[in-house]
Amino acid sequence: MFGLFKSSDIQRIHVNDMDDLIGKAELIDIREPYEYKVGTLRTAKNIPMMELLAEPDKYLNKDKTYYLICQSGARSRQCCKVLSREGFNVVDVTGGYGSYIGSKRK
Repeated sequence: MFGLFKSSDIQRIHVNDMDDLIGKAELIDIREPYEYKVGTLRTAKNIPMMELLAEPDKYLNKDKTYYLICQSGARSRQCCKVLSREGFNVVDVTGGYGSYIGSKRK
């Protein structure tokens, strides 16, 4: 549908274009644990945004690409801006979990 695109030096992909990447890409759900427990995409691991931003080197490797998802796309966009400035390869999953209509929910 929207595919992978780049805007303001941040790579982005719409959540409904993620199905082929689920299970292959490093997917991080940056919502709070109570939000994550309600549902997420298969294979996504939960690292809340504030924890990730406080210690990115603890969770991320600068040689890998990570896809960041939240509920609507606002937090993942902000997080991607910060992490990309710090040299991490991150992709903003736009639309967020709330917009996902595929079959790969967990």
